Amino acid sequence: MSNREEIELSPGYRISRVVRGGWQLAGGHGPIDRNKVVADLLVSCEEDLCTFDCADIYTGVEDLLGQLRTAVIRRGATDLLARIKIHTKFVPDLHLLPTLTKADVYNAIDRSLRRLRMERLDLVQLHWWDYELGNYVEAAQWLKELQQEGKITLIGGTNFDTSHTKELLKAGIPLTSMQVQYSLLDARPDHGLTELCKSQRVHLLCYGTVAGGFLSDAWLGRSEPFAPFENRSLTKYKLIVEEFGGWALLQELLRTLRSIADDHGVDIATVASRALLERPQVSAVIVGARNLKHLAANLAILDLRLSAQDLARIDNVLRQRRGPKGDVFTLERDRSGPHGSIMKYDLNRLAS
Repeated sequence: MSNREEIELSPGYRISRVVRGGWQLAGGHGPIDRNKVVADLLVSCEEDLCTFDCADIYTGVEDLLGQLRTAVIRRGATDLLARIKIHTKFVPDLHLLPTLTKADVYNAIDRSLRRLRMERLDLVQLHWWDYELGNYVEAAQWLKELQQEGKITLIGGTNFDTSHTKELLKAGIPLTSMQVQYSLLDARPDHGLTELCKSQRVHLLCYGTVAGGFLSDAWLGRSEPFAPFENRSLTKYKLIVEEFGGWALLQELLRTLRSIADDHGVDIATVASRALLERPQVSAVIVGARNLKHLAANLAILDLRLSAQDLARIDNVLRQRRGPKGDVFTLERDRSGPHGSIMKYDLNRLAS
């Protein structure tokens, strides 16, 4: 039994409330020493961070986590293996949506099973780029069939807004979770989705909780940066900063978070992530990591307890926000707009 903070997503299915994300381990983020990465992941597991998030479009990451499972099996650590949970995503390429078939879905799940070296996937999260293309409800029904056949334990979604989440639930899709972008800067889940998920017992798994690093000590007191940025993540989350209320308001929030962090002996990112865990229906935050550099800080998220006064101080700043407006992922679905134009939509095809 883990000594760290966990939550039960489904009867008998427990995860850490801090989930290690795999996006930064994808091939497009620089060279990867596979053996070193697996060794790091083992250390993470030994520290009770045993829940991992990945996707079929994260080049090489499912394979890495499959290698981790093999390493644990070779150690004979059956108790540890049972505690490891791997959440992947089914993300069909944009160009395939209009013609997606049942065979495509089955082949994609079989591919994830091979990569992860599993007989049954723990949690598969459906992402759909464009609601107007293809039939996302039908695709979800095919995932439900795979669940009934024993190839999937739990089904979730990724970036579905309130009305389309409701549509999936109405169609009988047994959604356990919805993965969304959610942070002190980006409260779009509060515009309807959180309340729906609460009423239907759907757990929120949240990424972007430190907004690509903007909610960290690294940006406290710094002058406002402008494009071009060194990576797409900074470009993406700088847009969120602007929607939130701009650089001056971000700095006010960072100063408040720094003051709270000083009281608890932690860093700004830890406070920002813990504050999200205190939000209604948020079951876990997903933290990106290429190595063990931030392991201690990630563990601190689980150990930190914010007071009502701490949270009230944060909320006092957040009352000044201007946005982002709209529902979950709505800005990003506009492929001609600033948020959608930086997305990559055909990563499976690119990877192949």
